[in-house]
Amino acid sequence: MQTTRSIIFDLGGVLLDIDFRVTEKAFEQIGVTNFHAFFNQFHSNELFSKLETGMDDQLFYDDLRAGTGLSLTNDQIRDAWNALLLDFRTESIALLPQLRNKYKIYLLSNTNEIHLQEFQRKYNLLSPEAPFDELFDAAYYSHRIGFRKPNAAAFEFVLEKHGLKAEETLFIDDSINNIEAAKALGIQTVHLTPGMRIENLGL
Repeated sequence: MQTTRSIIFDLGGVLLDIDFRVTEKAFEQIGVTNFHAFFNQFHSNELFSKLETGMDDQLFYDDLRAGTGLSLTNDQIRDAWNALLLDFRTESIALLPQLRNKYKIYLLSNTNEIHLQEFQRKYNLLSPEAPFDELFDAAYYSHRIGFRKPNAAAFEFVLEKHGLKAEETLFIDDSINNIEAAKALGIQTVHLTPGMRIENLGL
């Protein structure tokens, strides 16, 4: 029987509901009819990959305008891009303080500064007494560490930073690509499929 001493959580699709179709529709409403060519829930083109590994927000806005040929404002792009961020899973969030009594818990999210500011704003409305990052022993975001999942370097960054043993670490994510990458490093995994919630995993 495996021993688990630490848990690494994904954010979108695990602790926060997301729906890329909402963002695609929001972009269509401002004239971007080929958004699916840029991004979907599990695959992104070079522009979004760059954004999630540290690309400057303004360059993202400029490149998206160039790619679409539309004279969109930064605010229009930002609002459409943020539309995919829905609600926090409050029961899942409520479980985290209990899990910290048993494990070291970490967040490893593929994200960008635009989304980071928005989901932190959403969380502050839900729980104004403490910042979102304080739910975890440490929180890591791809655009700040320079690595995106499923790149092995993203997982290795967290393991090495905290001296974690892969075989004693559980990783929970909704992307099978990320799950397979973690497995290849010897990390325990749970693939959170639609309808599954962390509060039902018996952690």
